[in-house]
Amino acid sequence: MINKFRLREFENEIVRLYENKKIKSPIHLSGNNEDNLIKIFKKIKKNDWVFSSWRNHYHALLHGISEKNLKKQIIKGKSMSVCSNKPKFYSSSIVGGTLSIAVGVALSNKINKKKDKVWVFIGDMTYETGTFYECHKYALQNKLNIFFVVEDNNMSTNTPTSSIWENKKKKLRNVIKYKYKRKYPHHGTGNWILF
Repeated sequence: MINKFRLREFENEIVRLYENKKIKSPIHLSGNNEDNLIKIFKKIKKNDWVFSSWRNHYHALLHGISEKNLKKQIIKGKSMSVCSNKPKFYSSSIVGGTLSIAVGVALSNKINKKKDKVWVFIGDMTYETGTFYECHKYALQNKLNIFFVVEDNNMSTNTPTSSIWENKKKKLRNVIKYKYKRKYPHHGTGNWILF
């Protein structure tokens, strides 16, 4: 498995490419959550499905997408829509957009008696939406083999999540939640890039 230093170096390379105008589309970078993700990905098997959001680079690398392939997709402008059949990986820039698809795959796995698990990564804002609760409730009622991972950086794009949602502590089955401090802004590197 890839280590946290390699994850950081990959994102540093994407920062360099972006700031040198080699990437001309939006990017959403990760940082400060490497240890949490490495721990979670130790539970994720090679044949499991992983669904991610626009901030997906670490997830893609940890699930087995090669650095070369991922970098190529990012340079082509697909940073927010990285997808793969091997490994089974799907991401979307739509907030909560992967939730219902992930539940559908988990249902298909159950119907077809497949043992593969489904893992869906969402942010703390998505965790507060009706889409999450509908998908989570459906998954539990149908005993689907799916886990929801909430990456809580207390930011709903650029607004602190705690100031717009009640943010009550809740304990839900099949939900793994961890907190971290965002290293990069919602989009980009934090520096102005003039094209």
